[in-house]
Amino acid sequence: MAFPIRLIPPDTKIDFIGARKIAFVFSGLLVLASVVLFLVQGLNYGIDFKGGILMEIRTPQAANIDGLRGKLGGLGLGEVALQEFGQPNDVLIRIERQPGGEQEQMVAVNKVKQALGSDVASYRRTEFVGPKVGGELIEAGIIAVVLSLLAIMVYVWFRFEWQFSVGAIVALTHDVISTIGVFSLTEHEFNLATVAAILTIAGYSINDTVVVFDRIRENLRKYKAMSAPDLMNLSLNQTLSRTLLTSLTTLLALVAIFFFGGAVIKDFAFALIWGVVVGTYSSIFVASPLVMMLNIRERISGGTVGGNETGQESPAE
Repeated sequence: MAFPIRLIPPDTKIDFIGARKIAFVFSGLLVLASVVLFLVQGLNYGIDFKGGILMEIRTPQAANIDGLRGKLGGLGLGEVALQEFGQPNDVLIRIERQPGGEQEQMVAVNKVKQALGSDVASYRRTEFVGPKVGGELIEAGIIAVVLSLLAIMVYVWFRFEWQFSVGAIVALTHDVISTIGVFSLTEHEFNLATVAAILTIAGYSINDTVVVFDRIRENLRKYKAMSAPDLMNLSLNQTLSRTLLTSLTTLLALVAIFFFGGAVIKDFAFALIWGVVVGTYSSIFVASPLVMMLNIRERISGGTVGGNETGQESPAE
């Protein structure tokens, strides 16, 4: 006989809604601090955004990334990132843009070639990425994040009601802005991988939020006489075990990647770790209380949430 795994007892009755004012103040301060940090300190943009040198090399045997990184780390070229791609002996080297014009970039390329020496069988590609290209990538990244949030808002609106859509989009915006603030505070490199991580955070967070929303909608049909705060608390407590179990198992994998996955994906893993934590928090303390404050109980007085189904009133569990 199989028994479900529960981190939280099934009869848990935590008053999440009662703590909504404290949560809103905390979230407001978090978002405000993130915006101020971004405006004052900015982000530590990677080569993808601020420009630099791209070199694609092929080594005689399977590439020793740590060995290559050690040889290039002492050249005084600033940020140097190495990444395997394609075959085991194919390596992409990204070098921070050097002060000056094309001549200074060529000097940096020659330094790299001298340092690597016989460790490289062939140089397959050498390109200079200018600041203009980096600016275009920043613009494309912003557009990608905004469009994804709008698409999620439309999806939740059609699946539930507009109140749920507002709650979801506010929570997701909270997650995205706070992630940018954390990167500004910690000065972790912000690159295209980080943009991908933000999009992943949005997807993870909305998945968690939709599970909670689905239980709220089910209980709205089931317990028509229950007060809105009690109904929200009931729904959140019923899904709490699933929410925490999913988050903790995801964090176990991400923490392992952060510490043992290498320098290339460390910033990506860091963004996801923060995103899982803040996404779980916002699903419970931001999205659901906002739905309640938008008077969703009045909207379903005729049993119209998610369709025209109506249910019989049942005693509270």
